[in-house]
Amino acid sequence: MHKILALLAITLIFSCQEQSTQEFLSSGDYRAELQINDTEVLPFTFKVKDANNLTVFNAEEQIEVNEIEYRNDSVFIKMPVFEALLSAKVKNETLTGNFIIEGKDRVVPFKAKKNNTRFNVEAKAEANITGNWETIFSPETEADKYIAKGIFKQNGNQVTGTFLTETGDYRFLEGVINGADLKLSTFDGAHAFLFTGKVTDSTINGTFYSGSHWKEPFTAKRNESYQLPSADALTFLNEGYDSLAFTFPDANGNMISLTDERFKNKVVLVQIMGTWCPNCLDESKYYAEFYKENKDKGLEVVALAFEYAKTDEKAFASIKRLQDRVGITYPILLAQTGTTSKQKAQEKLPMLNHVLSYPTTVFVDKKGKVRKIHTGFNGPATGEKFTEFKTEFKAFVGELLAE
Repeated sequence: MHKILALLAITLIFSCQEQSTQEFLSSGDYRAELQINDTEVLPFTFKVKDANNLTVFNAEEQIEVNEIEYRNDSVFIKMPVFEALLSAKVKNETLTGNFIIEGKDRVVPFKAKKNNTRFNVEAKAEANITGNWETIFSPETEADKYIAKGIFKQNGNQVTGTFLTETGDYRFLEGVINGADLKLSTFDGAHAFLFTGKVTDSTINGTFYSGSHWKEPFTAKRNESYQLPSADALTFLNEGYDSLAFTFPDANGNMISLTDERFKNKVVLVQIMGTWCPNCLDESKYYAEFYKENKDKGLEVVALAFEYAKTDEKAFASIKRLQDRVGITYPILLAQTGTTSKQKAQEKLPMLNHVLSYPTTVFVDKKGKVRKIHTGFNGPATGEKFTEFKTEFKAFVGELLAE
């Protein structure tokens, strides 16, 4: 954190010394790059509506950004909900600076200029990867290995899609195939992902970069019938338990338990989540609307937030920001600060065999018994899987409400 604050201070001092005239963002299409290592850049595009509003694009996703501040010759663009900040000097319609996540001590060089092309098309695609792909990440490292399902659509050189894992999806990916070279990226403020690889009609071999702090290899083979294990079977109650128990504070300091009066004789969805987690954001948007439509039918939702913020004050500020931006009216309790460790989370909920994923939802019936636990969340980027989830979710909650 000290490095980040020093970097910002130096930037501002240098700006003051130059006595530069403030230049504001001008309207138009921009191409941004995050320099994630010496050879690879992660591109994304955005459109500036006016000096105080812009939209970030990832395939079908549009992220509206309106927390923009100008100081000296710099602009500070705060991504919605998440802690992420784009800090840059503005000169001649060009931005030069850093992508910063202060709470995680992460700084990645950033620049942007007028352009509306994410990846250039340089050669005819040698393969079409439309369809389903059986995927393994870190295939040679047993401790890190995990499975996924790639789902892609290709039109000429242009590719969109995502990877589904057992714990969620890798957001709205957008990119191209040049010859046999695949490149896909996404940027939502919390995550900055780049996938590169070599493709044939039946295989993909590549590398996954998460910002500048993580990379791993992946392999994929075409398999139209491939399915991941059921998300309802990955997390379960330990032997001897049939219910969930917790006591955590809300923003007013009230200690809230599942045995409280507001939850009695109600169907309760217990959402294990974090304000830093994009899949949790997707799920929270869906739950917020579903709760508004069904709270008068005997439904309650309560979220348990596991935050990397180092103080309760900062954690509750993030929680309030999420609630305000998304319109969440159900309670979000603070379960943990200082770490997002899943092992530590499981210690707070010892009746679970593990906390495998943020998010995880525990379905509790009117008698207080756990009826199902759903690991992860297949969000809007997964297309048909998201539609399937909503259909199954509504049907199961409807059954519980009818009991």
